[in-house]
Amino acid sequence: MKKCVIIYNPESGRRKTKLIENTFYDHLEKNGYDVILLRTRKKGDASMLIQSIDKADLVISAGGDGTLNEVVKGNLQREKRLTIANLPMGTTNDFGFMLGHTRNYVKNLDLLINGVVKEIDVCLINEHPFVYVACLGDFINLSYETPRKLKEQYGKFGYIYYGLKQLKKKITEYDISYTIDGETYHGKYAFMFITNASRVAGINNVYDDIKLDDKMFEVAFYPIKNKADIMKAIMYITTTDVKNIPGIEYYQTDNLEIEFNSTPNASWCIDGEEYKHNTNKFIFRIDKGDNKMLVPTKNVEKLFESDEE
Repeated sequence: MKKCVIIYNPESGRRKTKLIENTFYDHLEKNGYDVILLRTRKKGDASMLIQSIDKADLVISAGGDGTLNEVVKGNLQREKRLTIANLPMGTTNDFGFMLGHTRNYVKNLDLLINGVVKEIDVCLINEHPFVYVACLGDFINLSYETPRKLKEQYGKFGYIYYGLKQLKKKITEYDISYTIDGETYHGKYAFMFITNASRVAGINNVYDDIKLDDKMFEVAFYPIKNKADIMKAIMYITTTDVKNIPGIEYYQTDNLEIEFNSTPNASWCIDGEEYKHNTNKFIFRIDKGDNKMLVPTKNVEKLFESDEE
């Protein structure tokens, strides 16, 4: 039998843990896998757990986007990287929904069992990996500062409820210089998004033509001045590609350096989790290693340019 290790975050979502674990074993064993279940108990566990695995045909990250980020981080630190898969069980699940997953984790297991293995880009910010988004700006902290009680009670609407309380704050502008492909620019921006995804913050099709294996990522800087501009941006982003939003500075690249005129007080948000720092310089690039992921077939043609499996 093939060996499958599940790294499971029981704090993700609002489900009955024991029922879930029994389903993992029953469903995967029926499909030819010998299953080992490893539970996370605190932040950082998923990275350590994947590093502790000797051999496995597949490692499934069962949790939210943050759990997947930790699994990817730990996999990058292995001498021989393992094939991983994402089983979305969190609140927002941007990356999983982009790949074609649903809110039914049993159906998602079937999608993986019948999926294909693809090489996938992993982005780095100051050598720290992120799977699909690194962003900075006001309200970005909602993904990791919204109280767990609100997320458990209201799901994704918990973020909205908490976010309404933040509207009293003045919009923060950041004075930065950035270098892309050898060219340096300067400006003041309220929001910065470095992404490798077509879905961010629960919004689908923010980009209509991204590929997850083209060794590139998308960059968007937005010089928002007030809350009215935020409302306009939300309206635009739900109706058109980010590249077409007035005022957006957009690039596609594999290298980016951002230097703030002073160390920003705000943290970056990477894959829905807080990335703390004590620097004003950030270097973004693509990891050049072997990063294989088992994904559903549904959106493969749209999201990948390579035909290799």
